[in-house]
Amino acid sequence: MQQRSKRIDRRAALKTGAAALAAVAAAGTIARPYIARAQAAGPITVPPLPWKDDALAPVISANTIGFHYGKHHLGYAAALNTALAGPAKDLAALPLEEIIKSSRANPNRAGVFNAAAQVWNHTFYWNSMKAGGGGEPPAGKLKDAISASFGDFAKFKEALARVTIGQFASGWGWLAWDDKAKKLVIEATANAETPLHRANKPILTIDVWEHAYYLDYQNRRADYVNAVIDKLINWEFAEKNLG
Repeated sequence: MQQRSKRIDRRAALKTGAAALAAVAAAGTIARPYIARAQAAGPITVPPLPWKDDALAPVISANTIGFHYGKHHLGYAAALNTALAGPAKDLAALPLEEIIKSSRANPNRAGVFNAAAQVWNHTFYWNSMKAGGGGEPPAGKLKDAISASFGDFAKFKEALARVTIGQFASGWGWLAWDDKAKKLVIEATANAETPLHRANKPILTIDVWEHAYYLDYQNRRADYVNAVIDKLINWEFAEKNLG
């Protein structure tokens, strides 16, 4: 009886494991049905991804995109809409950027800032990448600004990778325009922080929260960051942001 029970337990475990693997594999395709629910919950909406869930593979898998977009990004929007329906309802009519700046200036609204900034950061991150991106930017204003600000593309690439990889714990690596210095700068921000409230203009970003890369790269953050720079950076989006 004991051996038979063990065999039954083993079969049950295998079935459970197979179901779990199937759910994980499907995550990239089940993200979209959650969008309507998140968008119907309040004034803050999450735009659709600018490409299909598997478009960035093999650099970033559909599995990672399914969890990152379908759970984390939409989760931040849901949390923000909950706050805007309650304790932060005075901010509900403001554009997202203004919610970020207003809540960042109020230490009692850290939770509102974190949710709002993460909604904005993630949308910006998705647009900072595209299939077939990476390499050097095409000739134009952005390429000229990179040369003027960093010396050449190789130095820029090294600095972007170093600063982004070196961000301690969760956060973001940014290429931004410093209007006072009239040049491009690279900076890292922790957690939900963004250049928006620092008066720098974001040009592109790389997410280095663990949920952005851990399913595909485990603890190899450097491999993820370098792969994004080499193969996914959307230079057309960055050029538009430079203006």
